[in-house]
Amino acid sequence: MTDTPWMNDACSLVDAFRKRERSPKEELQATLNAIDKSTLNAFCYLEAEKALERADKIDTSLPFGGLPIAVKELDPVKGWPASKASVPLKDEIGKYDSTVVERLRENGANLFGQTNASEFGGVNCTHTKLHGSTLNPWNKERTPGGSSGGAASAVSGGLCTLSTAGDGGGSIRIPSGFCGLVGLKTTFGRIPMGPYLEPEPFTVTMGCVSRSVRDTARWLDVCNGQDIHDPFSLPKVVGWEQRLGSYDLTGKKVAIAPTLGCATVLPAIQEMIHEHGQLLAKDCGLEIVDIPVNFPEGSMEWAIGNSVGLVNTLGDKYPDCEQDLTLEIGFALRVALQMYDLKMAARVESFRTSVFEAFAQVFEQVDFVIASTNPDVAFSASGPLPSVVGDISCGMGNNGALTIPCNISGNPGINIPVGNLDGLPVGMQVISRRHEEALLLDLALSVERERPWPLVAPGAPF
Repeated sequence: MTDTPWMNDACSLVDAFRKRERSPKEELQATLNAIDKSTLNAFCYLEAEKALERADKIDTSLPFGGLPIAVKELDPVKGWPASKASVPLKDEIGKYDSTVVERLRENGANLFGQTNASEFGGVNCTHTKLHGSTLNPWNKERTPGGSSGGAASAVSGGLCTLSTAGDGGGSIRIPSGFCGLVGLKTTFGRIPMGPYLEPEPFTVTMGCVSRSVRDTARWLDVCNGQDIHDPFSLPKVVGWEQRLGSYDLTGKKVAIAPTLGCATVLPAIQEMIHEHGQLLAKDCGLEIVDIPVNFPEGSMEWAIGNSVGLVNTLGDKYPDCEQDLTLEIGFALRVALQMYDLKMAARVESFRTSVFEAFAQVFEQVDFVIASTNPDVAFSASGPLPSVVGDISCGMGNNGALTIPCNISGNPGINIPVGNLDGLPVGMQVISRRHEEALLLDLALSVERERPWPLVAPGAPF
């Protein structure tokens, strides 16, 4: 019998299944046992019996054949809870599978449980009235981030090798940065969002949190590609995993801008980003270019834009349900309803235009921008969002200032683990032009080979 879950990456686990060194059913049982003993509060729902029944019947020759994969709480799964991590929706049940869930199943994934998320995916801390606080396996007093906090906690904490995730303002990159994982936010449209697509505000992309670059590449192979239910989805691109390490990056230009000109970042983290950015440039033969990088800060515009869909989701339950919402979501809704009119709508669109132009100006001069993923290391597990970095007052909007620009512009960005500060992971974010995720994966692969990171937190599983 397998005593503990697999501590390597997902691809190596599938290899072990194929070689009969590991059994999908034994692996799933070890995962369920570890979750039962865990204090991380990473999961809010388990489909244990059905998943165990499926485990013996899955074709392990498929890309994710037999692999226990967790699903983020906000991702639709037919018959599973569909609460959006919110008390007012706690009795809702999923009526359909998302396109991503369908594709994962078709490629052998054994979807077994739901990982906690922040309420409606709106906060960078996974603490809700419905499920309480999810903990960071590197330090259980700290948050794993959000909104894909349960996903990152489970994968980093040694409970499972892979989980779905989503990124509408940093919700893949932020928890990946806090938990020492690979987290790719793809070009908008790369992964279909249907069915029953609600596209506004055109910022959300689907993805995963993983322990290795090849895990993310295989996930892309399985999940990317146009779908008729999503008119914004891009044509399928094949060979993400096969082409890893094949791109010549020599001579490409990079700007190292830890703050992106829009965030307050802890000086020690800025130093780490400069150091590791320079190491990456040397490893890959990149030319470092000194250019001004000043992306607009628009956390208020981003929050108001996202509140439109939130009102639609809550429907006639709001405002009577306001006392059941987390403080941040309740506040955001009140502000949005007070402020959102034609003038504010125009301000939001003007902000989007300014972001588009800022990205265009930068990527006319360089191929990549290297920045920090987070302003600081992980903060308190129960929040609130910090308004101070070091001894500098910066406001709560600072917590997403480094990641939101990519969501507005649609550009891809990847979190790469680059070490620890005070015992907590630090992530380096690399941003590229749209449609160039393959180059980001190769940059991350270079770091993985030259300066490998721990695949799980010390002491895992938790």
